[in-house]
Amino acid sequence: MAGAPRDRSGAALLSVVIPCFDEEPVLRETHRRVTAVLESAPTPLDFEIIYVDDGSRDETRSILREIQRADAHVRILSLSRNFGQHVAVTAGLHHAKGDAVVIMDADLQDPPDVILIMLDRWRQGVDVAYGARTQRTGESVFKRWSARLFTRCLARTAEVPIPLDAGDFRLMDRLAVNAFLAMPERDRFIRGMVAWTGFRQEPVHFERPARAAGETKYGLGKMMRGGVDGFVSFSFAPLRLALWTGVFGAAVTLLGVGSVAAVRVLDGAWPGAWTIVCIAVALFGSAQLMILGIFGEYLGRVYNEVKRRPLYVVKDRLGFEPASAGEAGD
Repeated sequence: MAGAPRDRSGAALLSVVIPCFDEEPVLRETHRRVTAVLESAPTPLDFEIIYVDDGSRDETRSILREIQRADAHVRILSLSRNFGQHVAVTAGLHHAKGDAVVIMDADLQDPPDVILIMLDRWRQGVDVAYGARTQRTGESVFKRWSARLFTRCLARTAEVPIPLDAGDFRLMDRLAVNAFLAMPERDRFIRGMVAWTGFRQEPVHFERPARAAGETKYGLGKMMRGGVDGFVSFSFAPLRLALWTGVFGAAVTLLGVGSVAAVRVLDGAWPGAWTIVCIAVALFGSAQLMILGIFGEYLGRVYNEVKRRPLYVVKDRLGFEPASAGEAGD
């Protein structure tokens, strides 16, 4: 991709990708605010808004159709079932045509006003302007601190620099989008994948407000799954933990053997046999289960990759160029 840098100062096409899953209470307000911000851009800006309905069970799809009929800037991508937020974002990126692409949530916790700041950074030459949260309003203490702990642990162990306190809210230049889409893995962790692409990446700090309406779709289970995705996809720390667990177990065993020998020499008696057996079984049994679990997580992901199933299946598209339903994503 050599050559002179592209001129970003003139008119540009901006794509905004918004994944949706059961967002009925907030969708109309989200569209109103996003559209108002994009129309107020100081530099001439053409835009498209791509809503990805990720198998919603409420009236999200009907509301999106209503919005699309009233606004020619709107594109709707309906997936055949719920594939997950990261896959839904990937589907939106596959269909985005913009010179730059914004990824944001539908719940307005990613403030639309920040898009203009990101756009200004992009015009100044930044390839990826990502949102960095300085405050998280409306979230529990557990969620705030668990997210903080996760990002810092991942940043210290990952093979690529993962930004702190950042979510998926970001603006990406077309070159960065193309590099992201060239990665075919099935277990997707957007923050890590975008960081891996390189390019010039800078934070845009903002205070994250509470949800405008509805309830969070990220319970404890999804949070834990996302954390596993991040560590397994971009860090060898779990494998190294398995190695050092084995080393620690061997060291404890040698220490135990030495202790038994010392007791025998000094007191002339053997410790209780059941005590030794129970400690040994508990120690090595738990260590083996943990190591097998770690290996199983990596092996399961290899199996998931070699099946070569499509990332997603498109049920319906509106506002795009004509295409058949049932399209599968690579």
